[in-house]
Amino acid sequence: MIRQIRGKVLSVGPASATIEAAGFGIEVRMSAPEALSIGSEATLATHLALKQDGLELYGFPADGDRDFFELLLTVAGVGPKTALGALRRAPREALEGAIGKRDLDYLTKVVGLGKKSAEKMLVELADKVGPRTHDNADGEVFDTLVALGYTEREARKALQSVPDTVAGKDNRLKAALSSK
Repeated sequence: MIRQIRGKVLSVGPASATIEAAGFGIEVRMSAPEALSIGSEATLATHLALKQDGLELYGFPADGDRDFFELLLTVAGVGPKTALGALRRAPREALEGAIGKRDLDYLTKVVGLGKKSAEKMLVELADKVGPRTHDNADGEVFDTLVALGYTEREARKALQSVPDTVAGKDNRLKAALSSK
């Protein structure tokens, strides 16, 4: 199992980056490849997935993100694409908090999971994640954006563009509104 990759960033795409390691250009699927810059050195925690048509390597900025991704994969019906998509739409800490608080609305509205997938995730992971702090600022911001005329897809995209460092419902709403 490949658990880490370190090397020079050769290219960055919308869903993956290519890292040079030991002379090979290795494609690594990521939730936020735009965080990497071409030519810089990168170290990523990784998960290697064996599929019928080959291997896929998934990369994460920290071991905790990889471990949470692997935890999501234990849910029946959740594959690497769904797990990576969830991490692309919300930070790990927010997902853990939503699961720990059994916040179905957050998982369906903000993360964009189907109701059945979200319910399975809550049932199977709530005890493993344990109770966490979780403010529902993004859920409220999402509802506000939809009320202002955004489609659910546009609201999710606007929330994704808000940096994690922006805290508080009002500040996150302002940042989401300015992203369009």
